[in-house]
Amino acid sequence: MLSTICNTAEETTDSGNNGYLQVFKVDKQESRGIITCIETAWDNSIFILFRTLRRINSVSSTSRLCGKLTIPTGEVVCCGGWVKWDWGSFYARESAEISCGVRRMAQEELLEVLQQTASLNPNDQTLALDYLRRACVTNFPEFTKQLSTVLATSSYSNFVRQAAGLQLKNVLVAKEDATKNEYLARWLALPIDVREFVKQNVVRTLGTEPFRPSIAAQCVAAIACVEIPSQMWPDVITHLKDSVIATNNSEILREASLEALGYICQDICGSLLERESNQILTAIVHGLRKDEPSNHIRLAAANAMLNSIEFTKHNFSRENERHMIMQVVCESSQCPETAVKVVGMQCLVRIMSLYYQFMEQYMDALFPISLNAMKSQINEVALQGIEFWSNVCEEEISLSVEAEEAREQGRAPENVSRHYARGALTHLIPILTETLAKQEESDDEDDWNPAKAAGVCIMLLAQCTGDSIVEPILPFIQQHLKNPSWRYREASIMAFGSILDGPNEAVLTQLVESALISIIGSLCDPQLQVRDTAAWCIGRVCDTCEEVVTRQEILAPMLPALSTALQQEPRVAANVCWAISSLAKAAFDMACRQGTDNSGQPETYILTSCFEGMVNELIKATDRPDAHVSNLRIAAYETLMELIKNSPKDCYPVVQNTTVIVLRKLEQLLNIENSLESLSDKSQLRDLESLLCATLQSVLRKMRPEDTPYIGDAIMQGLLQIMQRCAGKECGGVMEDALMAVSTLIEALGCQFATYLDVFKPFLVAGLQNHDEGQVCSAAIGVLVDLCRALEAALMPHLDEFMGLLFQIVQSNKIDRLVKPAVLSCFGDVALAIGPNFTRYYEYVMTMLVMALSTAKVEDPEDYDNVEYVEQLRESCVEAYAGIVQGMRTTQNNELQQLQDQIQNMLGLIELIATSNSPDSLIGAASGLLGDLVTSFGEQILPFVDNQNISTILTKGRRSKAAKTKSLALWATKEIRKLKTAKMENHS
Repeated sequence: MLSTICNTAEETTDSGNNGYLQVFKVDKQESRGIITCIETAWDNSIFILFRTLRRINSVSSTSRLCGKLTIPTGEVVCCGGWVKWDWGSFYARESAEISCGVRRMAQEELLEVLQQTASLNPNDQTLALDYLRRACVTNFPEFTKQLSTVLATSSYSNFVRQAAGLQLKNVLVAKEDATKNEYLARWLALPIDVREFVKQNVVRTLGTEPFRPSIAAQCVAAIACVEIPSQMWPDVITHLKDSVIATNNSEILREASLEALGYICQDICGSLLERESNQILTAIVHGLRKDEPSNHIRLAAANAMLNSIEFTKHNFSRENERHMIMQVVCESSQCPETAVKVVGMQCLVRIMSLYYQFMEQYMDALFPISLNAMKSQINEVALQGIEFWSNVCEEEISLSVEAEEAREQGRAPENVSRHYARGALTHLIPILTETLAKQEESDDEDDWNPAKAAGVCIMLLAQCTGDSIVEPILPFIQQHLKNPSWRYREASIMAFGSILDGPNEAVLTQLVESALISIIGSLCDPQLQVRDTAAWCIGRVCDTCEEVVTRQEILAPMLPALSTALQQEPRVAANVCWAISSLAKAAFDMACRQGTDNSGQPETYILTSCFEGMVNELIKATDRPDAHVSNLRIAAYETLMELIKNSPKDCYPVVQNTTVIVLRKLEQLLNIENSLESLSDKSQLRDLESLLCATLQSVLRKMRPEDTPYIGDAIMQGLLQIMQRCAGKECGGVMEDALMAVSTLIEALGCQFATYLDVFKPFLVAGLQNHDEGQVCSAAIGVLVDLCRALEAALMPHLDEFMGLLFQIVQSNKIDRLVKPAVLSCFGDVALAIGPNFTRYYEYVMTMLVMALSTAKVEDPEDYDNVEYVEQLRESCVEAYAGIVQGMRTTQNNELQQLQDQIQNMLGLIELIATSNSPDSLIGAASGLLGDLVTSFGEQILPFVDNQNISTILTKGRRSKAAKTKSLALWATKEIRKLKTAKMENHS
């Protein structure tokens, strides 16, 4: 039992020994126990005393802190409730064990602590883990060495070895980037002999663990993933490969070595392993081959193959190697062992996604393999068979888009579709529709099973094959809509809803007209699953066939059916909400096509007569006692927001009334918050506050400008109360939504928001300082952007503080990096707001932009997250530059001339965007900046923009399908031509 130590009783100092001794009170005396909290310092280096507590009765309780004892090495005396030992004696006896001021951890101590990490007593477990954390910080080299020693010592218990391996792995890996980088630097800073000692221990542990999976394999991989990027441990892949292919090695060693290879392939950047791909594949193919007797080895090899497929593109491009890989993978998919079969199928799914262009010669084998898998009675196998064809569809849909783009640009596509999905339709549809009917009555909504996967696959097949899917699937739908078996009724409705994205408008309209009334009737089916799917299907119809669902003869039966179904089970009601939302959008779009006023609002629409009733029914749904089930409350509020957003002018009084209702509900919530005790109740209240904040945003956007000031006070008061109660608590989601609601209020009130700025400012400052919650910080930055646009120069008295906080965000290593682009973009908004006054921040902002661009580089094109981040950084820098140019252009030439030293940086960024595979939004932003530079600096900039890269980006922009991008590129092109024409006229 771990003793609890608390309350420092006295701290004494022995100046002669240059150290101090902390004395602690023992809450509970025991004959044996463990002390974790006694610390001493020697030459400013802390070590932890973690010894068996032995009671010595010869010391009386009256001696308390006065007596001195000579204590045997490593032991602690418990006397009268106080712990103390003789410092001088301790020094004399322990000096041999002090190395660099830090006492070594005894092996037996570590073993006992590791055992306690799984204690059923949470206090013991906490103390043990705390000890390990402190030991790691105190003496990291010794800590890692001892953990690796415990892991490698086969005489220790399995649990202790596993615990040691887990602790060793955990000091090397982390999910958060900042922590990961810290751990990486800490490991690489270790002396070479320490790192080699640990590596030798973990490698020699492979094959000695009588348990699966191997924790040593995880440690090997963790170290490899740290060292390989730094060109260290060059022989680790070779060593693991040799361990796999050596026939005289034990099964468990070969398996563990394959596991280590698999973990390395999974966790490291693929480009770093491309040079090792031959060795990795040699080991994997050897372990995966059909005549390998051990299914454990085949499974480890299959997992390693799954993790290595992405960086073996060079091997797949070589026919002989590709044949070998495909052979062993196909064989593994037929293994009698289910686990191997499943991973083998997963490999085929991944291969089809990555190497579609090479698959034609293998389809004769892949076709029966995948169809047999789809028919399997083993769910895991069936899921992979279905996933295979879903991936085929996704790939062919992408190829179709690529082919269309190539046609528009007058070129041949790089890759072409082989139309495998269309060719397989008649074979796939019967299997998939029968699979749809294998749903279980007790299926959880969130469980992924073959029936749900089949629905998704049919949806993708429809998108991929268009009209072709109708003929093979329509008989199933027609035959089973009225089937006595609820499973087939539900399957037929699911099949119908799943194909709606495929056929052309004429075919789709005919389908919907023939089946919709029957599906509406299914909302009254006695079986829950049928009603649920019917509600979902009606929502799909409203999404895809707005012309049909807005007919009066369809609305007449559908509206009352939806109203009734909204009161059914939460899962049905949630889908009804979505159907209502889709119907409202369809009705609004139809009305807009018939005519709008200058604000883009139609006067009325077909749902006006029932609009108020729908709003009231949705509000009732949010108050249901079971509204938390199936996310019904969220669905109802989101539908309410869509109704308000897509409402015509003659529904405005209902929108006004809804605002009053939302404010009243918010007030009620704030009044009951303090009376709630359970965490569950408080969590639900927070969720509801977030939803109400989001609903307020919807009504504010719909309010007329002249009406907003009348409700501004009430809205702001409620939002301030929410933010006040969130301060210092873990409710970042609510704070984010409240800040976003404030942003919407700023947009609605404009300069009138200045009334609330002083009382709101502390919450904005707190949001900008919240580096722990990136979403809250991002929302606060959004508020500041809106303040700049609304208040402009009136914000000047507060900007020094706000800009200082923005600078801190950019410099922070703690905050989520995705927040930083928003800050850079915000600099442009500040410049637009304050014009010439921006010169006080100019130098610092420009330095930050240059620094940001220096890091905005794509090192690995396959690291899509980083590519997206780099694009965001570049776009935010473009927006910042554009804002600064426009802000300074409105003033005298003095401020504008200050920008001349940045022209090359701005044009360099534009050219970089031109030569990169940049998205439309970035091309549009760069074109806009180019136009700003041309209109601001005139003829002096012409020599810099008359080059191929500038021409390229403008050409890309003019060809863009995005209206904004195309417009900006055309404008910039026009401005350049005007300058060139003017220059020619001046010289003529």
